[in-house]
Amino acid sequence: MSDRLLLRLHADQSLSWLSQDAQGRAQSGANAGAPSPAALARARRIVVLVPTEQVLLMETARVSAQRAQFLKAVPYALEDQLASPVEELHFAAPDRLPNARVPVAVVSRDVLRGWIERLSADGIRADALVPDALALPDVAGGTLVIEDQRALLRTGPAGAFACDLSSLPQWLELAAADEAAGISPEVFDFRAAPPLNLQGRVSRYHVRQRDVLAWLGAHLPAEPLNLLQGEFAPQHRQAPARQLWRKAAMLSAAALALVFIYNGADCWRLSRESNRLDAAMRDVLHQGFPEMDNVAGDARTLMESALKRGGAGADTGGLLRLLGQIAPIVGSTTRTILKSIEYHNATLELGLRAPDVPALDLMRERLGNLPGLKAEVTAANSVDNGIDGRVRIAGGKP
Repeated sequence: MSDRLLLRLHADQSLSWLSQDAQGRAQSGANAGAPSPAALARARRIVVLVPTEQVLLMETARVSAQRAQFLKAVPYALEDQLASPVEELHFAAPDRLPNARVPVAVVSRDVLRGWIERLSADGIRADALVPDALALPDVAGGTLVIEDQRALLRTGPAGAFACDLSSLPQWLELAAADEAAGISPEVFDFRAAPPLNLQGRVSRYHVRQRDVLAWLGAHLPAEPLNLLQGEFAPQHRQAPARQLWRKAAMLSAAALALVFIYNGADCWRLSRESNRLDAAMRDVLHQGFPEMDNVAGDARTLMESALKRGGAGADTGGLLRLLGQIAPIVGSTTRTILKSIEYHNATLELGLRAPDVPALDLMRERLGNLPGLKAEVTAANSVDNGIDGRVRIAGGKP
């Protein structure tokens, strides 16, 4: 798979292309015509160089540090320098605005749409459209590329233009007249013809260069000024991300459905358990109070009513009062452990584990000292780690 597919859209609407690896090296020489569908499918990124003659490259002050606000303000900041209404033009700026002066590319919306439609005719959906002069190195003194019929000159971040060969001397003279620019470009001549006489306006002259597209691709910046911004921004490369979001949404919906299913199943399970307990309570009610079988109502309520009528409610109250009395005594020591409780006929019997008989007797004595209670040891059996004893407490009725 190629990392980048580099195309060049010429002024006559013809195409040439080559593939590059991740380091920007050409994997083959330039090919005439449109790339094959297989070559397009293999490319991670598609960059198209477009004619600089139809793009106005300028610099302007960074009127806002926020790129979105800057792009809104740029058309009106440059309006006086443009021949066409700003509504007919498209403005592009770098992704980052680190400097006080910002390069801006201006192109007709109709021209830009024409380029996109031309590429679409060959199944090409570009990730970036870049003026070809911006593929020249931005170095002090400038860079000049000479082709068969035209020349490209770059003198700065936005100082770039294209012209035909006959106009090149005049363009160089105008550029040299700007003393601040210090124009003395290094020339790369891709013609088979003899070198041009540029009257000493250049620093070095490289003749008979080969494969201009490979040369441009080798010098193309990693983040060139892309004309495809705003409403012209490419959408097709966002498709995988949208697919991932759709999958995430589907997984979320599935998880939510599972939550509802689980909760529904849990409610069904709890409902069955509640019905089982209700049936068990009915069975207990039938066993203890068969006369309540024909009485309508909740089993628990009927049980409480039957117990109260039978006097169990008073006993229950006596048990609670008695437990409240002895709880501070039993819980105040760790030497004696409570193992069991039995309550019947207002008498409470405690099963205790004590380390020895004196400890068991001390617990009996403390319980017997409570007001209104009598306590006696009814059993004391030796075990491996102490004494298992039983203490009977009477006097629990209110």
